[in-house]
Amino acid sequence: METPRGNDAKTRRCKDGTWTKKASKSHFGYKLHTIEDTDDDLIRRFKTTTASVHDSQVELSKEGEVVYRDRGYFGAISKGYDTTMQRGVRGHPIGIRDKVRNRRISSKRAKGERPYAIIKNVFTSGFVRVTTLARANVKMAITAFSYNLYQLRQ
Repeated sequence: METPRGNDAKTRRCKDGTWTKKASKSHFGYKLHTIEDTDDDLIRRFKTTTASVHDSQVELSKEGEVVYRDRGYFGAISKGYDTTMQRGVRGHPIGIRDKVRNRRISSKRAKGERPYAIIKNVFTSGFVRVTTLARANVKMAITAFSYNLYQLRQ
């Protein structure tokens, strides 16, 4: 039977998505990275990547901007003022001072998790069912715009 394989195949299977592991569970697809404004809680910039791209490889900050980031961005260079939470590495646990610093950053960052909760629970856009990164990026742009409209209404 002569059926096309590879890039020539007309399939519904995702072409650009990649696998990643989080807490011993495997996930396939894409990730959304965002920068939110702390005053208005609006998504200002975003980037869609495949799932296997590590968070520290994505830089959305601008010069002179204060960016509150979680432990996933530990070790990444920031263009703005770096307020990344500290993380213990093998054989070197974090000290009391870093724990207190992380708690302060965590209280500022807490509002930054709200867009993901709204996108997943209200818009039910937690799962992206598109086949290419470009299509996932368009879907995420519409989702970010919808979240901003939702937030302005609140």
